[in-house]
Amino acid sequence: MRKLLIPGVLLALLAAFILTPKEAILMQDGLITKQSAHSVDVTIDRLEGVVRKKGLTVFARINHQENAANMGLEMPSSTLLIFGSPKIGAPLMNISPTIGIDLPVKALAYEGSDGNVYLSYNDPAYLQTRHKLKSGQGALAKMSNALDKMSTHAVSE
Repeated sequence: MRKLLIPGVLLALLAAFILTPKEAILMQDGLITKQSAHSVDVTIDRLEGVVRKKGLTVFARINHQENAANMGLEMPSSTLLIFGSPKIGAPLMNISPTIGIDLPVKALAYEGSDGNVYLSYNDPAYLQTRHKLKSGQGALAKMSNALDKMSTHAVSE
């Protein structure tokens, strides 16, 4: 039985990866994760730059590694960027107030256990399902497209 399980698990893992010319994307549990060609700091700097260029608001930048170090703890590099636009978020929250738990957008750049750097964010299509949005798909589609472009910029060479 175990012999069949291992190939099945490997097949499922391989199916979760979509290879694009510049990065591998892992979609799992409502998250989109892209491998970065840069350090955590550079990845977040690049993302923040394009977010600001697009006229979005950066609400916070949280350096988890630095916060852990301030408590005498060690952890790999990990930084969260929180950003968005009330023009997009407020109408979605009017449709389903619970989406406010996931908005504004959060993107996490982190060093994985394999030593590579990744950038993860919530898949807007997952938010539609999670918050049972029967309308607002247009806004979520625009959000998805914008996040894909901005995150690709952040992780690409």
